[in-house]
Amino acid sequence: MRIIAGEAGGRPLKAPPEGVRPTMDRVKGAVFSSLGDLVPGSRVLDLFAGSGAMGIEALSRGASSATFVDSNERCVRCVKENMRRAGVDGSAQTMDVYRFLDLYAGEGGFDIIFADPPYAKLPGDADHSILLAASEKLTAALAPGGVFVLERQSGGKPLECPLTAGRSKSYGGSEILYFFKE
Repeated sequence: MRIIAGEAGGRPLKAPPEGVRPTMDRVKGAVFSSLGDLVPGSRVLDLFAGSGAMGIEALSRGASSATFVDSNERCVRCVKENMRRAGVDGSAQTMDVYRFLDLYAGEGGFDIIFADPPYAKLPGDADHSILLAASEKLTAALAPGGVFVLERQSGGKPLECPLTAGRSKSYGGSEILYFFKE
């Protein structure tokens, strides 16, 4: 795992704790290629941050700020270590992402929101992709002209989302979906 481009391009990133599935470098590269000019100067929110790879990549490519949220303290420590390795600054919060959205995600506070939640593994597990797509707080936190980038398991049900659906692309067992706020 590494930072692909920007000021910190090529620097290695520490892997997240065992049991956390990081976004593959080729998928991360494809996402940032799709985002292009939206990244420089943007305010980024990285939900279910894991290693922080998406938000750190955005900072390396010129994002003005990044906030990382994960409920796993080991993941948050990993994010902080990876920011140090990359020479970038951001805010890392140990908190349930829905609680963060309820309490701290201000109206229009973010230009890009990344979410890579755990995949539901057992019957009855929460399907975070459905919950996030339907979240009024997430929608409110996204600035006009902003984009919500969601990674989920390929082959999931169509999502109900108040944002405008853009393209989606599958990479092996993962699917990346883009939603835009008009």
